[in-house]
Amino acid sequence: MGVNAAPPGPEAWAVYLLECVDGRVYTGIARDPEKRYAQHVAGKGARFTRSNPPRKLLGWVWVESKSAALKLEIAWKRLPRAKRVARLAKN
Repeated sequence: MGVNAAPPGPEAWAVYLLECVDGRVYTGIARDPEKRYAQHVAGKGARFTRSNPPRKLLGWVWVESKSAALKLEIAWKRLPRAKRVARLAKN
């Protein structure tokens, strides 16, 4: 895993964090987090980010598979905002 590094392999997925204009942090998964962020900004992302537009892409962590990304996304969504951001910074 590495923050904002190139994907470690062809099956890699990223767990990413967005800061929204209301100060909340959105957690999602994507194969290309920068492209997914652009979709959120364009209003074509998740329902949450259509009503709470993203202010900036905080970063992402690569994991080896979609399954691992979904598990990490769920775990991070259970954490308070500050802990999610701290986990991202730690990786």
